[in-house]
Amino acid sequence: MDELRFDEHGLIPAVVQDRLTGEVRMVAYMNQEAVARTLTTGKATFFSRSRRALWEKGESSGNTLFVREVYLDCDADTLLVLADPVGPSCHTGQPSCFFRRVDAAGVRDEVLPAATFLARLELEIDSRKASTAEKSYTKALFDGGAGKIGDKVREEAAEFALAIASESDERVASEAADVVYHLLVGLAHRGVALREVLDVLAQRAGTSGHAEKASRKK
Repeated sequence: MDELRFDEHGLIPAVVQDRLTGEVRMVAYMNQEAVARTLTTGKATFFSRSRRALWEKGESSGNTLFVREVYLDCDADTLLVLADPVGPSCHTGQPSCFFRRVDAAGVRDEVLPAATFLARLELEIDSRKASTAEKSYTKALFDGGAGKIGDKVREEAAEFALAIASESDERVASEAADVVYHLLVGLAHRGVALREVLDVLAQRAGTSGHAEKASRKK
């Protein structure tokens, strides 16, 4: 712990980030004991400045943060905690504490908290289920069901395959975007969250592709 630069109160700020989606969930403070307990238990533990006591995230609410990795910034005075969140991380019930947008007009609450673009796109696609097919291409896909969505995924994947073989980088990026979009539509149709897909990829990390495929056959 000697490398960590705690402030004059013996505290260091900790930024908590969803290790799969990149979403920033919350910011809290840790003292030396909280850091040690977090690293030992694998559950995010902080120090309450108002109560002057340790508190484990989710101890009473069940909204735990399972810590996977902890990083220290270049000045050694801030921690980045990469975690798998269970439930909302904000006491308001929002997934993230960062849902109040600041701009030239002032501060306002947003329906969606600050999120990565893919997370916002996923939510936008899911919202199209309630729109009218005449005005929404995505809603028309939902109405067509798994067959129509599957056909589009195959079509876009074929166009992407052709692009990587003989077309420009710009065309490759464009066709890849089409594939990703239609994959997200398919996931939304089945009610499978993108985070579940990222979790599968994370579990496979460090495993030989041949070995992983062989294990699936078994």
